Amino acid sequence: MSRKTTPAMTMEEMTAQAKAGLATGVGKSVKHESAEKQVSGEALYIDDRAEFPNQLHVYALMSPHAHANITKLDVSPCYKVPGVRTVITANDVPGELDIGPILPGDPMLADGKVVYVGQPVIAVAADSLDTARKAAQAAIIEYELLPAALDVEEALAQKLFVTDSHTQKRGNSAAAIANAKHVLEGSLHIGGQEHFYLETQVSSVVPTEDGGVIVYCSTQNPTEVQKLVASVLGVPMHKVLIDMRRMGGGFGGKETQAAGPACIAAVIANQTGQPVKFRLPRREDMMMTGKRHPSLTNIKWALTTMA
Repeated sequence: MSRKTTPAMTMEEMTAQAKAGLATGVGKSVKHESAEKQVSGEALYIDDRAEFPNQLHVYALMSPHAHANITKLDVSPCYKVPGVRTVITANDVPGELDIGPILPGDPMLADGKVVYVGQPVIAVAADSLDTARKAAQAAIIEYELLPAALDVEEALAQKLFVTDSHTQKRGNSAAAIANAKHVLEGSLHIGGQEHFYLETQVSSVVPTEDGGVIVYCSTQNPTEVQKLVASVLGVPMHKVLIDMRRMGGGFGGKETQAAGPACIAAVIANQTGQPVKFRLPRREDMMMTGKRHPSLTNIKWALTTMA
């Protein structure tokens, strides 16, 4: 007895049925799923959320130097500004200080040394952002300047590599170049790029029971923020809840860079037991966060003929 069945519809009928149900595609006008809320102003971003009772605001004081040892760090003058709740340094992080998402070497706050202009050194929490900024400027920080490599060529000459060098090779390029009739050389500089999302980096953190936190964060990578916040707090990941409804732009700039403000806010929330918001002003955002970095390409072509 044959088990072969006859299709209820022909291929042409199935194709026609599939096409009839298509609402998208080339030539069709499709409304963005968030368009109505964004056009009407109903779409809420982190900074639009109603503030929590007793909410603190954070400002991070940045390094003015590209490479230096911190020889003196005195935050006691910060507390003389009315409205200041707390000031944290690298010593106040209860868990892991390093928040490098892929490789180590990216401390949440500078620990004895700064390695780039804009690196956060201290973070001040106060009743307003203006108060926190004013108090941060009162800190006494002294530096011992160290040599700094400020462009790609200088770093290359000094072999200041971030990771081990990698070579992709096929054939004997040295011999091919040596035996070529024509050799052309050139170099190409590609400048760095700022992602320039309209909404700057921002996180709002609420402490919960047993050392946990809820983090309202503008991020392209909620799981990474969860992992790093848990790491700096020294708690399991399940005690960190990430709420990420929407972003005001990212373009890759909020894949790893969202973690810094979130971690700083979480440490302060954990220390004070109060809700904390950390929104970077535009200038600080552009100085503090990583970029699409500049690059240098050196090229050598070996040709047997030139048309």
